[in-house]
Amino acid sequence: MFTDIRKWKVIESLPSKIRPYAYLMRLDRPIGTYLLLFPALWSISLSYLTTESSLSGLGFIALIILFSVGALIMRSAGCIINDIWDRNLDQKVERTRERPLASGVISLKQAVGFLTILLCLGALILFQLNALTIVLGFLSLVFVIAYPAMKRITWWPQAFLGLTFNFGALMGWTAVTGELSIIPVLLYSGGFFWTLGYDTIYAHQDVEDDVMAGVKSTARIFQEKSKIWVAGFYALCTLLLLSAVILATGQIYSGLIAMPAFSILLYQLFSWNLDSKPSSLAMFKANALFGGLFFLSCLCL
Repeated sequence: MFTDIRKWKVIESLPSKIRPYAYLMRLDRPIGTYLLLFPALWSISLSYLTTESSLSGLGFIALIILFSVGALIMRSAGCIINDIWDRNLDQKVERTRERPLASGVISLKQAVGFLTILLCLGALILFQLNALTIVLGFLSLVFVIAYPAMKRITWWPQAFLGLTFNFGALMGWTAVTGELSIIPVLLYSGGFFWTLGYDTIYAHQDVEDDVMAGVKSTARIFQEKSKIWVAGFYALCTLLLLSAVILATGQIYSGLIAMPAFSILLYQLFSWNLDSKPSSLAMFKANALFGGLFFLSCLCL
């Protein structure tokens, strides 16, 4: 069976009553936390270069830690919300039918209770930040709650995920400067097209099951032309992120330092076999490397 659950020894060693909650949080697959976190890290790093930033080195590290913990909590909360919405659909999809809610290991009542705890923890972290960042954080929650419905009503749920998953690009900047500017908007826009690309790749794992379950996705409408579409999304992502870097530094050549990161996007396009589920999963996971390398590039500016 092709499943997205990874039987990690650390998780399998947990008490039997706790173990399902670890899988519900997707602790076995941290890639989602990385993809949620990186836009915030890019934004915090670039904001540190601006004259508006008064952030000390220690404050920078503290903010990175705060956003990292927040990303873990909110990604977990988002997964539970998604699983609550999709618990019946997940039973029809090979990759997801072993998830705790779909398989019945965790009840709906237990999932809602655990979700409430995570949201309270997320709010506790959010309230450590300034007013504008708090407002953006609550706005992002609206998108998180609504996202699972998108695969039922639009062929472009990946676009809505892009709007949802990149709020960190705005929040990281406002957490440092207390205001928005064109640079975080460019980062958010670049992240949007990045997400459109990598989630289209991800969706190719489920095309056959999605047809039977009536789930909509860009993978289903692009079909064999998906590589062309993803190439376009990644090109726009590259243009927008480079523009943000150049504006933040004031130097055109500064974008060169990010070239190793963007080579990962090219690697995906040349290596991806869209008819292979393992290939789609591997190329999707390669985006953690892209996000990390671009973060390092921002740190080196």
